[in-house]
Amino acid sequence: MRCFKLLDRFALVAGLAAALIAAQPAMAAAPAGGPAVAWRNAAADADIEIAFAQARAENKPLLLYWGAAWCPPCNQLKATLFNRADFIERSKSFVAVNIDGDLPGAQKLGGRFKVRGYPTLILMGVDGTEITRLPGEADAPQVMKALQLGLSGGRSVKAVLADASAGRKVSGPEWRMLAFYGWDIDEAQLVPAADRPGLLAQLSAACPASERESATRLLLKALAESDDGKGIRPDAALRERVRKLLADAVATRAQMDVVTNSAAEITKALAPEPGVERQALAKAFDLALQKLEADASLSRADRLGALISRVALARIDAPKDERRPKLRAALKQRVRDQVARDDREISDGYERQAVITSGAYALSQAGLWAESDALLKANLVKSHSPYYLMSQLAGNARKLGRKDEALRWYEQAYASSQGPATRLQWGAGYFSALVELAPGEATRVEALARQLFAEAAKDPAAFHERSARSLQRVGSQLGQWNKEGQHDEALRRLRDGPDGLASVCGRLEAGDAQRATCEAVLKPIPKKV
Repeated sequence: MRCFKLLDRFALVAGLAAALIAAQPAMAAAPAGGPAVAWRNAAADADIEIAFAQARAENKPLLLYWGAAWCPPCNQLKATLFNRADFIERSKSFVAVNIDGDLPGAQKLGGRFKVRGYPTLILMGVDGTEITRLPGEADAPQVMKALQLGLSGGRSVKAVLADASAGRKVSGPEWRMLAFYGWDIDEAQLVPAADRPGLLAQLSAACPASERESATRLLLKALAESDDGKGIRPDAALRERVRKLLADAVATRAQMDVVTNSAAEITKALAPEPGVERQALAKAFDLALQKLEADASLSRADRLGALISRVALARIDAPKDERRPKLRAALKQRVRDQVARDDREISDGYERQAVITSGAYALSQAGLWAESDALLKANLVKSHSPYYLMSQLAGNARKLGRKDEALRWYEQAYASSQGPATRLQWGAGYFSALVELAPGEATRVEALARQLFAEAAKDPAAFHERSARSLQRVGSQLGQWNKEGQHDEALRRLRDGPDGLASVCGRLEAGDAQRATCEAVLKPIPKKV
C-alpha cells in the first residue's frame, strides 16, 4: 500500500522559507488550465547537468521528483500537492526536475540518485549536495512544512544527523527536519535499513523536551519498523505514552501519516503477542483512526488510508493470507459506503488513480472480493493507466485460486502497459505468475521470456535499477522453472540462440556496468555429459 518522500543555503532560499511558513493548509488548488509547476523533464545525465547549470545561474535549489504515470501515490501528489496554488507559486524559486521512470534511459538516473520507490522527492543544493528527502506519504500541508524545513535549515540532513548522533547541538528546526525526513525511501543514504529502527529510537530519546512533537514522530517511526524484534523493547510506560498520544486528537493529527500507515505495525511492536494488551492498543488506534477518517481537512486518500488501517487492525491476529476475515458487519459496511462515495464523487483523474486502487484494496482486505473486482472493472475505462487496475484484478483472482482468470488479467495488464521500465516490470509479474500457475506451458513460458529480453534490447537503461530487478526476477524464475534440468534446451535457446540474451549483452559496451548485470541474469547452461 505504501508506494512515498525534499530542498539550499542562500538568502533567497530563506525568503522562500518565510513565504512557505505563511502558506495556508486550506489553500485552493490551482484552476485547471491556469498556472502550473514548470517541471524540467530529465532522462539522462546531460539533462540533469543542464538543470544544475540553471540552478547555479539562478542561485536556486533543485527539487527532483522521481515518479511514474501509473503509481497511485504519485498521482496523489499530483492531486493534492503539485496542483496547489501555493506550491506552484513557490516552485518559481527552485528548479523543478521531473524524472519519469519510464522515459528511455531514465532508470540509469535512478542509480545516480539512489531512488527506487515511486514517488521520491529530493531537495538538492546547487552543488549537487542532497539536502533532504521529503515524506511523500504525509498530507500536502505536512509536505509543504517539510519542504520549508529543508529550505530554511541551511544544512543537509546528513550533517544534522552526524551532530545529533554525536550529541552536539542541533536546533529545533533541525530536529524537525530529521523527524520529517523520508526515512522509508532513504535507500541507505544515511543508515542501513537494518539499523534504522535503533537509530530512530536513539534520536527520539535525544530530542530535547522543547521538541516533543519531533521526538514523538521519531519514536512512532522507530516502532513502525520494530515489529520483528528490532529497535525498541516495549514496556508499560511506552505503551501508555502511545495511548495518551492516540487520545489527543490534535497530537494524533500532527502524526497523521505515521498513525494511518503504521497502526498495525506499531501495535505489534508494543504488544508482540496476541492478547488483552494488543486488543486494548488496537482499540485505542481504532478510535484515533475513526477521528482521522472523519477529518474533512484530510484528502480522500488519507481518510481512506485511515479506514484501511482500521481493517488491518481488525484482522491483526488473523493469518496474513486469510481471504475471508471475520470483521464486524459495521466495519465492512463502512468500507463499502466509503469506497462507493469516493467512486461517485471523484472527478480528477489523478485522484481517481490514487483513491480507487486503494478502495479496491480496502474491499479485498475486508473479504469483499466480488465488490473489489466490480470496482476495478468499472474503472478500467476511467483510468489513464488501466494496466495497474488489471494487475490488481489479476492479484485478486490469484489469491482466490482462479488461475486461468489471473493469467488472463496478467497478460492483459502486460499487453496494455506503457513505458520501457513499466513493461519490463509488468512483464516480469506476468512471467512470475505464469511459471507459478502454469509451469507446464513450456512454449508460452519460453515465448514470454524471449519477448522480455527483446524489449530489454530496445531500452538503453534496461539493466539499471527497477528494470534490472525485473529482468533479474525473470532469470531467477527461469532457474526455478528449470531446477531439475528439464528445460535445459529452452534456457540455452533463450541465452545463446539468435537474438537471445547473450546477444543483447554483447551489444553493450565492455566497460558499461550494465553488461555484467545482463550477463548475470541467465548463466550458461552446461551440456550434459
